[in-house]
Amino acid sequence: MKKKLIAAALVAVFITGCSEPQATKTQQQAPAAAPAKAELGSFGIDLTARNEAIKPGDDFFMYASGTWYDNYVMPADKTRFGAFAALADRSEERVKTIIEEIATRKNLNAEEKLIADFYNAYMDTATLNKLGVTPIQPLLAQISAVASTDDLIKLFGQSWLTGVKSPIGGGMWFNRLDPNKYEMSLGAGGLGLPDRSFYLEDAERFAKTRTAYVEHIAKMLNFAGIDNTAERAQAILALETKIAQGHWPREQRRNRDLTLNQIARTELNTAYPDFNWDLYFAQTGYQVPQLNMSQPEPIKAMIALINQEDIAVWKDYLTYHALSGNAELLSEDVFNTNFEFYGKELSGQQEPRPRWKRAISQMSDTESLGFAIGKVYVARYFPESSKQQMSELVENLRTALGERIDNLDWMGAETKVNARAKLAAFVPKIGYPDVWQSFDGLSISKTDLMGNVRNMREFFQAESIAKEQKKTDRNRWGMTPQRVNAYYNSSFNEIVFPAAILQPPFFDPNADAAVNYGGIGAVIGHEMGHGFDDQGSKSDADGVQRNWWTDADRAAFDAKADQLAAQYSQYEPIAGNFVNGRNSLGENIGDVGGLAMAYHAYKLSLKGKEAPIIDGLTGDQRFFLAWAQVWKEKRTEQSMLNQLRAGTHAPGQYRAQAPRNHDAWYKAFNVQPGDALYLPEDQRVRIW
Repeated sequence: MKKKLIAAALVAVFITGCSEPQATKTQQQAPAAAPAKAELGSFGIDLTARNEAIKPGDDFFMYASGTWYDNYVMPADKTRFGAFAALADRSEERVKTIIEEIATRKNLNAEEKLIADFYNAYMDTATLNKLGVTPIQPLLAQISAVASTDDLIKLFGQSWLTGVKSPIGGGMWFNRLDPNKYEMSLGAGGLGLPDRSFYLEDAERFAKTRTAYVEHIAKMLNFAGIDNTAERAQAILALETKIAQGHWPREQRRNRDLTLNQIARTELNTAYPDFNWDLYFAQTGYQVPQLNMSQPEPIKAMIALINQEDIAVWKDYLTYHALSGNAELLSEDVFNTNFEFYGKELSGQQEPRPRWKRAISQMSDTESLGFAIGKVYVARYFPESSKQQMSELVENLRTALGERIDNLDWMGAETKVNARAKLAAFVPKIGYPDVWQSFDGLSISKTDLMGNVRNMREFFQAESIAKEQKKTDRNRWGMTPQRVNAYYNSSFNEIVFPAAILQPPFFDPNADAAVNYGGIGAVIGHEMGHGFDDQGSKSDADGVQRNWWTDADRAAFDAKADQLAAQYSQYEPIAGNFVNGRNSLGENIGDVGGLAMAYHAYKLSLKGKEAPIIDGLTGDQRFFLAWAQVWKEKRTEQSMLNQLRAGTHAPGQYRAQAPRNHDAWYKAFNVQPGDALYLPEDQRVRIW
């Protein structure tokens, strides 16, 4: 995951395997307290979710969660539901309580007032409905006045402010050869559909989507008072199809060897001619002495299109994306029209999410009020003890991975030294930032939603511009504490675990140790694994992208990675549509490797003792069941297709099958040749 998975409340006994010290004879024994109960089942797993009629070796996902899957009815406002979505719902409810409490109080401090005013402005649909598209009328007028290629380039350079798509875009990131410096990175974009394949494949389902997209564009153009909308919408699709033809496939876009192309600003006009780079960068405010062109050929293709295609079509393209990109900030008729395509047609979502949830989503980003809300969330729901407990578990996983690196039979001693150095340098961030985001100078109104969003965009852009040529800020988080997620950042070699994910089924302080290792332990291992996946392994202990491998060891690693990519590419959730094992390879290495690390750590915690049998299940069975139920999920078919074509993760039903690469799983569930998931030992992928 670029930025994915973990954080919240652990008990040291599960981390260290130690027992409580015995009271001495001189100490007074306190009355025994009633044992606390796990949230799920009797020990931390929902056994009622299982379908025991299915053999674990035939479909471990359905064995672990099949009864739930067969009986769960998808709510009309969702396209997928599972363990992550359930925790996200819980987090949203908590944030709603925080915001509504703040919004009704008087004598608010500065940050609380920002939260209250933004929320009230978002929820004021009466005002928004009166305004219609008026809030973006200046933008529509600017688009209408476009008369030259330079006018187009100016608007493309302002996309960070306007919400309009651009065929060339990017932002400030880290210099991959010197992570202490920032560097602008640019790539190709500009598509309204999830992936280039939606434009370029002939299959009936994609043709149907394209027809619906044209109809949708025409409806949206009506809000701008444009005539001949059907014809002009078809021209927009034709333009976006040409954009899609110039894009790299997703598996190519994630290859860090291909996407590292640094260039001095002074050389840009020679290497990428026929584009007014000075005008483009002037719209961003950045000085850009050097930048990285992450997709060289696609950027050149976009420049050609900007110069060759009819300016009138580009204007219609910008008008449509101005309306669609800002729909949730406009009147309900604009929003609902946009939802009919992007929600219902494209994702299978039958109803919009409640407005309060959409407000929270808008407010929870890192470049919104997410950290102001997160500060309250942490104070209320994340005790300081949890941070320490989580730190101990992370170190336990670090120990396990270190032992596994030492024992690898495919890696030589020279590379192992570098691998251990990288592992030792991992920086864990747990729960919440040590330094909170400042909002000094941000202005928010309780009556102007569009103005609020523009003010926030300008506020964070100014902050980014001020930092451009300074040393990188390693205190900065890429997720807010209330996000149910986590991520690995290769430039800082850091693993980051927001507070909201340390809850059942990932972690429960009252659950069995096997459950916590199979849940949160494996997820922590997943994030560590990103430092050693097919792309993360291209950066060293200091976050510098360089080759720290011997040629032989890299070849051995690549052979195993190729084997795993082929394994996942066989999964076919929709007829004719397979998991892209190459595009999801980093996540699959994270899953398979993280599970191995967590199992190793779990065994270390037992200190040579046998785990107890609980409800007829061995410790190993509980461990693997916990993993499978973390990936319990159900999707609409449209959502599944979007995940296959545009996502970097395999769907949950296949992530749950990762144990088929681990020998202990076969023994735990008596998986035999002939079972659907059975892999001969030489086909089980063991990387980390």
